[in-house]
Amino acid sequence: MSTPTSLELPDRARRTTVSCARGTFAALEAFPASGTCELGTALLVPGYTGSKEDFIPLLGPLAAAGRRVVAIDMRGQYQTPGPDDPAAYRWPALAADIAAVAKATDTTHLLGHSFGGLVTREAVLAGYTPGSLTLMSSGPSALPGLRADDLRAMLAHLDGTPTQDLKAKIEEIWHSALEPQAIEAGVKPPILEFLKDRMLTNNPTAMITMANNLLTAGDKTKALAARDIPTLVLYGEDDNAWPPTLQAEMSTRLGAQQFCIPEAAHNPNVEAPATTAHALTSFWTSAEANGAAV
Repeated sequence: MSTPTSLELPDRARRTTVSCARGTFAALEAFPASGTCELGTALLVPGYTGSKEDFIPLLGPLAAAGRRVVAIDMRGQYQTPGPDDPAAYRWPALAADIAAVAKATDTTHLLGHSFGGLVTREAVLAGYTPGSLTLMSSGPSALPGLRADDLRAMLAHLDGTPTQDLKAKIEEIWHSALEPQAIEAGVKPPILEFLKDRMLTNNPTAMITMANNLLTAGDKTKALAARDIPTLVLYGEDDNAWPPTLQAEMSTRLGAQQFCIPEAAHNPNVEAPATTAHALTSFWTSAEANGAAV
């Protein structure tokens, strides 16, 4: 569960929505402090149980470089509603959502964090062509290890529950496991309240379907490499989801640039935002200099 350290938006950032051919998506949008946006727009896609707020620490420094930055909630996440239909959260639908949002926001640079990285990959494999792609804390295939075990335990707890009762079951998970973990980790009360609100606002069908996506994703590195899109693989040196060695290997197979963030784990956007923003800005500026359309 991604945990922002603050919900205060930087100057020149606002809460908004993005309307596109696939519907309306809740968003945060940031602009440079002065002048026009001379660089390409960046679209940031959060991970499983995450939201646009996970990117708040990056909005200011990324926009300060001279570009517009948009972070969204995917369909069924937090403030973007979604239907109780699993098909809305399978790979083709999620990929189509991202491609439509990217078109509506005139995106140049596409970034996906964790599960969001797998979704952005699907959008590219389905034919969407950004000026660059960044896979942040995201692996080549299904989530491994203890994180996967946690997902399986959640799915087992929810298995067989009627749709109308799923919210109550997820609230049980919050109170019995996630809230105590957050309190033990020292999460401040306003952030704790936000985490609870986000968890209980997520569409339960989306949570279940996305979890299954995470546990069954295939390795499509070869196909992604064949798309020949400038790509950055960025991860924390202590990532506890996909091992850093696995992400580094994926980067090599993609022929991508890679950047390992010191003293960061699975959320370098929160744990080391200055270093992460610098790495992203450098990569995006280089991609534009080498021909990425702005």
